[in-house]
Amino acid sequence: MKFTFTERKVHRSNALREYAEKKVGKLERYFQVEPEANLVFSVEKERNKVELTIRSGGLVLRVSECTSDMYASVDAAVTAMERQLRKHKSRLEKRLRQDAFVRTVSEEDVSSFVPDVVENSQFQVERAKKFHLKPMTVDEAILQMELLGHAFFAFKNEDGGAFSVVYRRNNGGYGLIEDED
Repeated sequence: MKFTFTERKVHRSNALREYAEKKVGKLERYFQVEPEANLVFSVEKERNKVELTIRSGGLVLRVSECTSDMYASVDAAVTAMERQLRKHKSRLEKRLRQDAFVRTVSEEDVSSFVPDVVENSQFQVERAKKFHLKPMTVDEAILQMELLGHAFFAFKNEDGGAFSVVYRRNNGGYGLIEDED
């Protein structure tokens, strides 16, 4: 497993780093492709916060835990991530194709929503992301949105190949926006 550590308003010791590598490294057994783990350590309002993001192929999982002790935060984040993996992995294996956890992206398939040229306007783009629009079913997109904990998820619909967005509605259901082309 590849690790990336980030510190915000805190200085972590090497012992904490080794402890986090040991604990998070146990999650590697859930993945077919070597995952990348990103741990962010921070202190907010005298609470020790650990944000754990794991990327493997097309799958992105994220958890965040706050406790009074940084080691306890690492333990809580690993426990929450393992619970999330167990909950969704069996569901993915039953419903989806075999390569649901494996993703290969070629350079020509990478697209961007944000143009390279910045125009003078009253709006300021604070962050731009580029990602591959993976062909998937609506069920897969909803599952990926839930795994990320986001309110919406953009994807390429496997049924028609059109750009689509699923989103969480206020009543608890889901909505789908599709391109007419």
